[in-house]
Amino acid sequence: KHGNADRRTSFYCSIIMDYFVWENEQKVSALNVKQSGAVFSSVLLLLFSLTQFSVVSVAAYLALAALSATISFRIYKSVLQAVQKTDEGHPFKAYLEIEMTLSQDQISKYADKILLYTNTCMKELRRLFLVQDLVDSLKFAVLMWLLTYVGALFNGLTLLILGVVSMFTMPVVYEKHQAQIDQYVGLIRTQVNGVVGKIQAKIPGAKRKEE
Repeated sequence: KHGNADRRTSFYCSIIMDYFVWENEQKVSALNVKQSGAVFSSVLLLLFSLTQFSVVSVAAYLALAALSATISFRIYKSVLQAVQKTDEGHPFKAYLEIEMTLSQDQISKYADKILLYTNTCMKELRRLFLVQDLVDSLKFAVLMWLLTYVGALFNGLTLLILGVVSMFTMPVVYEKHQAQIDQYVGLIRTQVNGVVGKIQAKIPGAKRKEE
């Protein structure tokens, strides 16, 4: 049983580490500093807009802004070609010829990943709510209790904004202060393990059986 818990923990840690490794590789290989700033600003502006307007209004305004820009540019290029008597063709021809369809292999790949994560989450929630392991269920209950306070202070959109800010700032902060962060995380982990050990010793049936 203890071995199953360790394997589950390793599985979740590998998922999180794979995500952050993928994110960092994408940032290094596909985005420079200016592009990262543009993406960060755009996402943050979108989220702040959603705090003031409905999703439908934000989507409609974004579509109108994009159409205004593309239509204006198309008319400008058409007039310019008419004045200069050139035939450069459609100004967005290169983008119109980009292949945007997903292959069957790509769809199957993403569907398999989504199915794997969904099944894993469902099994984990069943295990926690049906108290397969008392200590893990107690941890989950404490987490839900803490989230009630978080929900009283922040709504979901605010938490999403904080999550986006953390995604773009935490990797840089961790890279610069890795030793200190690892030290504090180790101390916290030791304290948590000590508290859990005391709880396991005092609650009958809470201590995991060794395989």
